[in-house]
Parts: sequence; C-alpha cells; structure tokens
Amino acid sequence: MSEKITRFLGDTPSRTLVKLAVISFVVGIIMSALNFTPVEVWYAIRDFFERIYDLGFEAFGRIGKYFIYGAMVVIPIFVLMRVLKFRP
Repeated sequence: MSEKITRFLGDTPSRTLVKLAVISFVVGIIMSALNFTPVEVWYAIRDFFERIYDLGFEAFGRIGKYFIYGAMVVIPIFVLMRVLKFRP
C-alpha cells in the first residue's frame, strides 16, 4: 500500500508534505505582497470566463445587426427590381 502512495505522490508522503508546505508558504508570501487573496483569484477566473461567454453571444448580436442592416438595403432594391421587371 505504501508503495502505491509513494508512486502516486512521486516521493515519500513526508517529503511531499514538506515540499507542499514550503511551496504554500512561498506562494502565500507572494500573494500577500501582491495583495491577492484566493477569493480574488477565483473571482478573476470566473470573470474571465464570463467575459468570454459574453463576447461569444455579442458576436451573434453583431452578426444579426449586420444582417438587418444589409436586409434594409437589399430587400427594397430586390422588391423594386421585381416590380420594374414585372409586366402584366
């Protein structure tokens, strides 16, 4: 059982625990110096994906707007051409 845990962790459990503690301490110091909290990082990631989501649907809105603008010019010209071509 211990061999499976060591293989999973990449090292002995005690050495892995010490490594994680040191890395956590260093990251905590850096985050404190930059005035970050884990909650702010979570909100930043969430906001990033919300912006991507909003941009995706905004693109559909722009495509729809272009379609409407084009139709406002093309359809009257088409109808006018059909009326002028139509001879009873």
